[in-house]
Amino acid sequence: MNIRIFKSLWGMEQYSTRESIAKIAAAGYTGVEGGVPPKEEQAEFLELLQEHNLSYIALTGSSGLDHEATFAANVEAAAALKPELIISHSARDCMSDAEQLRFFEKAIDVERQFGIPIGHETHRHRAMFTPWTTARLLRELPELKITADFSHWCCVCETLLEDQQENLELAFKRTIHIHARVGYAEGPQVPHPGAPEYSRELAAHEAWWAAILKERSEQGFTSTTITPEFGPPGYMHTLPFTNQPVADLWDVCGWMAERLRKRFAAG
Repeated sequence: MNIRIFKSLWGMEQYSTRESIAKIAAAGYTGVEGGVPPKEEQAEFLELLQEHNLSYIALTGSSGLDHEATFAANVEAAAALKPELIISHSARDCMSDAEQLRFFEKAIDVERQFGIPIGHETHRHRAMFTPWTTARLLRELPELKITADFSHWCCVCETLLEDQQENLELAFKRTIHIHARVGYAEGPQVPHPGAPEYSRELAAHEAWWAAILKERSEQGFTSTTITPEFGPPGYMHTLPFTNQPVADLWDVCGWMAERLRKRFAAG
């Protein structure tokens, strides 16, 4: 299994697009993950990706009073940039089961229309905020696919998901993209994944990622995309009274990228 590591633009707002993409390319990433740029910036964005030989994963979602309509419009906007896949923050946790099911039925129709794989992220605030709500939707809709960010589930469930194995195994089978951020029982992001006090959390997440890669290999896929998606404050811990981050975000993502290369390079 070939792993292709992308760098999120999240937390790089201090740089221009040109600077960000050049920095990402120089660090050896396969591609860029981020939202759809404004229309007036899209031509330059695509030119920079081509110049640096980087792929693109688009990040989008649904919002407002009509989640189905905003999702369709946002996917259409993302598809115009021809990303290799789309990640979506989809629907809401507070929707009824019937509303969620209807949304994802429509989402699958939209995915078919544009022909670009869509991985709905396992994210707090969204329909897939727990292992069991996600499993319910995956069982109902065999074509539904996910972006696995299990750090959110650790936070919501306040565990390392020891009692969720059946739901996890279904999630492994339906994952098309991984967000490699390490969460813990009280939050979606440890201060640094290399810190020895979080070795148990790191091991748990790596076991889940390995299971996803195994499933994809058995399904006939030869590569998998992964983004070490650690975030800036307030995902990252800060020192009281100063708001100073306890670690350097670029270095944390780089540490995880290198860890992924070493851990999973051999498949």
